[in-house]
Amino acid sequence: MKFVDEFRDPEKAQMLAREIRSVVAGIARAKQRPLQIMEVCGGHTHSIFRYGMTQFLPDEVEFVHGPGCPVCVLPMGRVDDCVALAELPQVIFTTFGDAMRVPGSKKSLLKAKADGADVRMVYSPLDALKLAKDNPEREVVFFGLGFETTMPSTAMTVLQAKKQGITNFSLFCNHITIIPTIKAILDSPDLHLDGFLGPGHVSMVIGTRPYEFIASEYGKPITIAGFEPLDVLHSLWMVLKQIAEGRAEVENQYGRIVPRDGNLKALAAIDQVFEPREFFEWRGLGSIEHSGVRVRAAYAEFDAERRFSVPNLTIADPKDCQCGEVLKGVIKPHQCKVFGTTCTPEMPLGSLMVSTEGACAAHYNYGRIDTTGLKNT
Repeated sequence: MKFVDEFRDPEKAQMLAREIRSVVAGIARAKQRPLQIMEVCGGHTHSIFRYGMTQFLPDEVEFVHGPGCPVCVLPMGRVDDCVALAELPQVIFTTFGDAMRVPGSKKSLLKAKADGADVRMVYSPLDALKLAKDNPEREVVFFGLGFETTMPSTAMTVLQAKKQGITNFSLFCNHITIIPTIKAILDSPDLHLDGFLGPGHVSMVIGTRPYEFIASEYGKPITIAGFEPLDVLHSLWMVLKQIAEGRAEVENQYGRIVPRDGNLKALAAIDQVFEPREFFEWRGLGSIEHSGVRVRAAYAEFDAERRFSVPNLTIADPKDCQCGEVLKGVIKPHQCKVFGTTCTPEMPLGSLMVSTEGACAAHYNYGRIDTTGLKNT
């Protein structure tokens, strides 16, 4: 990629839209019901709505928003654990910015900060490690969350802390894994998906091999997709082409970034520091086997769950909040009964309205884009 504009060309977008309509016209099942294509990653959801793609694609194609937003799938009990850690007097609690406003059962990290807790936003775990160096009399806890995309930087920071002998740094590990999650979705009786747009950033780390079971065991096509509008449209065309031709394969549209075998150094760091949890709780999806990781015993001194007393409670979402149904793709964000009323980006009731990758935030911020002029081009 030389320039971003290459991937936002309106003429090429219109050409791809025409090709998509042509392919869909030849798919028999599309005449019975809309083809349901899940974009797993929240970054794709925002691209789709930011550029108004849903409004000039054929009605026979329906995007289903997946659970690929790590902040969104964080259960309320784990937010409460963060607040409990942050409110310990000796702790400096560090986190990425989009996690600060996620509601817990009583308060968010932002509210805890307003109440006096020492909560600080950082841009990387290395920022947290520097804080630990600069404040040797305090305990610095880093809130590690995200899929395999962010795991390597967290793992390498733990390795740096070990190497440098920094003893006042620890990790509250909430990292999660994408493959068990997709399998849980495929096993869900509520969904009847026709194909997937695979996550680009996660795949940059894990490669394309881990997705092969989707095609071989479930007979669903998947295309690893980039994030610019032409990436998404091209990837959608590739998935629809597979459906039209009766194929189910793993294809890689994002080849300029994603290698088949992933990033071997990053994977080695992950394996060195982390091991799978037996189960991990997801908002809306329940506990999924081996879907999260924890710090290995060899690095136990950097594990906040071992170092501090963490409540580790399971807390149900508010009854009016339908984040779970949205995360599973059962309903659209605007179908939630509190969407845009008691739940807005300014006053979020659920996590999907908070994160920059949340489906509800995408619908709220971009759902009114008017691209009707493109519909019949």
